[in-house]
Amino acid sequence: MWLKQLSVLNFKNYTDASIEFSSQVNAFAGANGAGKTNLLDAIHYLALCKSYFNPIDSQHIKKGTDWFMVQGEFEREDLPDTVSCSLKRNQKKQFKKNKKDYTRLADHIGQFPLVMISPNDTAIVTEGSEERRKFVDNVISQTDNQYLDILIQYNKVLLQRNTLLKQIREKGIFDVGLLEVLDMQLSDVGERIFQRRSQFMLEFLPEFERYYAFLTEEAEQVSLTYESALMSHRFEYLLKESFERDRILERTTQGIHKDDMLFTIHEGMPLKKFGSQGQQKSFLIALKLAQYSFLRSKKKYKPLLLLDDIFDKLDERRTKKLMQLVSEDEFGQIFLTDTDGERIKHIFDEIAKPIRIFEVQGGSVEI
Repeated sequence: MWLKQLSVLNFKNYTDASIEFSSQVNAFAGANGAGKTNLLDAIHYLALCKSYFNPIDSQHIKKGTDWFMVQGEFEREDLPDTVSCSLKRNQKKQFKKNKKDYTRLADHIGQFPLVMISPNDTAIVTEGSEERRKFVDNVISQTDNQYLDILIQYNKVLLQRNTLLKQIREKGIFDVGLLEVLDMQLSDVGERIFQRRSQFMLEFLPEFERYYAFLTEEAEQVSLTYESALMSHRFEYLLKESFERDRILERTTQGIHKDDMLFTIHEGMPLKKFGSQGQQKSFLIALKLAQYSFLRSKKKYKPLLLLDDIFDKLDERRTKKLMQLVSEDEFGQIFLTDTDGERIKHIFDEIAKPIRIFEVQGGSVEI
């Protein structure tokens, strides 16, 4: 699968741009603020129906205009697909494939699998467990539409249970029957999510370890561990045991919405505290390359790979190793950004791989 062409209208800092891509490596070079990352984000919109960086769609409309449109032409096994996303201010986002509207945006997720590596990914290491759950759920959702539906259902029931807990506190009214129903629904859906995440980690972990060892030449030992209270107790039991605490705090304190991934280095030391910037960067890149491998295995074709400012905090040797790796046959079409076009050209000349470089300046693109 690859993206042949991209068009953007009134998107972020672009008024009108249309680009024809190579099926291999494409690079956007230009100064900071020129709009390189915005082009990657436009591609992300086409694949996953949203921005990678900002969930508020209306904020991507170019200043002084009332709408934006992003359109791309994909090809897989010589079959073309045209995908478009448009938004008018104060209206609902429209998403189309081959000029047909989707009934649900969730039906589009996974048709055009994509992996993005960005400086923003440091949140996966430095922020709370929600960021790490999002990462896992994003990967699984691109391979399993039912999983996305189950997640939506879980969050809906969780909200209902939390609302009931607030009512108990505020009004002193306790509907035991309703609580039992909600607990049963939450347990059923939560156990299914837990099983799916557990299976994912079994398949994902060997790939992560392989890529980290490659990037660092096995310089240090790292580990990645899935943590969930459901590993030791049934969900239904956890809800009953935590009810008094939940009632006082007015929220559900046990469940798969509390799951986490533990990142460690040097035999059990937290990566967040004891990993250098370079080690954290290598850890994150290995996570994303493992995501790519997982998606490719499940989809049976190669996802898109987007690398935003990938050379930041990576030394020249690791950068060259990474570019050599992603230019090999197990990877497909690649998009990357950098402030230095000559640096990109030099790296790919050294590894003897073809690349198409686009110069980006003030919302315009030239080859």
